[in-house]
Amino acid sequence: MQLINEKRILGIFLAIAGASFWGLGGTVSDFLFQHRHIEINWYVTARLLISGILLLVISKLFNPNISIFIIFKSKQSIWQLMIFSIFGMLLVQYSYMASINYGNAAVATLLQYIAPLYIILWYVLRGKERFKFFDLIAIVLTLSGTFLLLTNGSLSNLTVPMPSVYWGIISGISLTFYTLYATRLLLRYPSVLVVGWAMLISGILLNFKAPIWDVNITNISLSTGIYLAFGIIIGTAIAFLFFIQSLNYLTAKETTLFGTIEPVMAIVSSAVWLHVKFLPLQIIGIILIIILILSLSLKKQ
Repeated sequence: MQLINEKRILGIFLAIAGASFWGLGGTVSDFLFQHRHIEINWYVTARLLISGILLLVISKLFNPNISIFIIFKSKQSIWQLMIFSIFGMLLVQYSYMASINYGNAAVATLLQYIAPLYIILWYVLRGKERFKFFDLIAIVLTLSGTFLLLTNGSLSNLTVPMPSVYWGIISGISLTFYTLYATRLLLRYPSVLVVGWAMLISGILLNFKAPIWDVNITNISLSTGIYLAFGIIIGTAIAFLFFIQSLNYLTAKETTLFGTIEPVMAIVSSAVWLHVKFLPLQIIGIILIIILILSLSLKKQ
């Protein structure tokens, strides 16, 4: 019994730490864009390449008997991996960072976290699920919360620039594709291996536009380097690894519930550290979206 409790405590710690690192990673990225003038294309390239390599190394350490190249032994898997890398991983990572770059980490994270609702609607439209009263409530919460978050109740004055809204919506939609399409690969290969290759491949592709070596290191101070290391390694690779490892000790539903800490962390860290101000109706919008996220996490899978 004591061993079980210790394993659950470890699982809870990993889930909370992983989600917190994700949330803080967004805020750190916001800081780097706004205050250290890090170029977004270069940052996403570095984030994908370095995290991809790190996850592949970790995958080999965790599964020494499984070749990291096993995914390339099937033509079908290769095509699926390429599609997932471009339209899933690359689009999710870039659109999320672009939304942060034009707006702030809190709004970008909340817009991305509406993705589970898109998944429900996708299943309903395809006839795999019936439209339920819960779905109607979720839609109302989404529309109301997002409207208040982005406008503070006034259509004439957006609280973030329009490009941030566009990219945030694209981020949520691409996360929907990322989540649904990934199952084709995750049923056959370890998740760390799949995500590691997807990050590395998408990073190599983006490297043609923004080479990772195209940066003046002498202009990067020690503190900026630390923030970069956190955003690229802790806020990406380690966050994912911790969150996935928590599934060894918790149910998927429990892990998903703890994952709702990510947007909360992004909001709190943006407000406290970057002094992002939220107006009264925006706060109500945030609360509505958080209620939506919690409800979706608690919903029977």
